[in-house]
Amino acid sequence: MQQPTILIVKSRRSLTLLSGNSPIRTYPVALGKPATPTPLGNYAIATKIPHPGGVLGSRWMGLNFDAYGIHGTNRPWLIGQLVSNGCIRMHNAHVEELFGFVRLGTPVLIRDEG
Repeated sequence: MQQPTILIVKSRRSLTLLSGNSPIRTYPVALGKPATPTPLGNYAIATKIPHPGGVLGSRWMGLNFDAYGIHGTNRPWLIGQLVSNGCIRMHNAHVEELFGFVRLGTPVLIRDEG
């Protein structure tokens, strides 16, 4: 697999791992609430931390923008909703799988529609 890209589509509340233009995996996500929306734009994975714990769940992948990141959750029933402070929340099993695919520098594209 070539260097993957992560595509987050806010209208679908989904995260798709792409190899080129081919989807490898798609996951449901929770995104930022209206008062603290998930920022649109082009970013990259800047940090990877296994087992951050608490509200961050089992994995943290920080973006190269402010304090935003992709992480697990200790409240999985909120996946699919607009509830975060702007971060992208995933089920722990999903974020663990994604964590294994991505490296530092993996592009992260956040769009309103796909």
